[in-house]
Amino acid sequence: MSQQDPLAQIAPSILTADFGNLAQQVRDADAGGAGLWHLDVMDGHFVPPLSFGKEVIAAVRAATPRFIEAHLMVERPGEQFADMAQAGAQRLVFHYEAAGSAEAARALAQQAHDLGCEAGIAINPETPVEALYPLLDTLDEVLVMLIRPGWGGQQANLDLLDKVRALRAHLTAEGRAMAINLDGGVKPTNARACAEAGASILVAGSAVFNATQTPRQAIADLHAALVW
Repeated sequence: MSQQDPLAQIAPSILTADFGNLAQQVRDADAGGAGLWHLDVMDGHFVPPLSFGKEVIAAVRAATPRFIEAHLMVERPGEQFADMAQAGAQRLVFHYEAAGSAEAARALAQQAHDLGCEAGIAINPETPVEALYPLLDTLDEVLVMLIRPGWGGQQANLDLLDKVRALRAHLTAEGRAMAINLDGGVKPTNARACAEAGASILVAGSAVFNATQTPRQAIADLHAALVW
């Protein structure tokens, strides 16, 4: 790895983007070095806010060649998988808490794979990462929430990086390669700590889409915090 290679990819979340100028904001973030896109779908039930659905996924897909993952903060994720895949999502991320059991989570992962997508699973702050260990053979990504899901702009709970360290150590011991994604409160001041804990993807929402910087400038700042 060269000195200019980042320790982790940046995955912008568009919740705080200018939706009236969404395509241009996506292109600007891509020009700044976005690694992939993380699109937060909320149903107003699993989390109180209501965000967007397949139409916005399709709009982002039309604006970028980058990989897209849909983070489904919804009560019944499997019911939306086909729509998300058809709209252009390439990885479907559901919550362990929404699945309700390891058996149901395994079935959801298989459903995602049957649609030609990768499967990811997210855990809320209160869920121990060890609950996912029996499922790792069927997953492509684990997403660790550093905040309560549903609202952007929260402060990251960096104590939860212990989950990332434990998961990375477990994967290494098993000889298994897997993306570990961190979501919630990522910013230039904590991005390096997140990556050094073992995360390979960092979701950034308000750190990328805000009133003080262009998306291109914001991602440049995140990358500057992440280079060796």
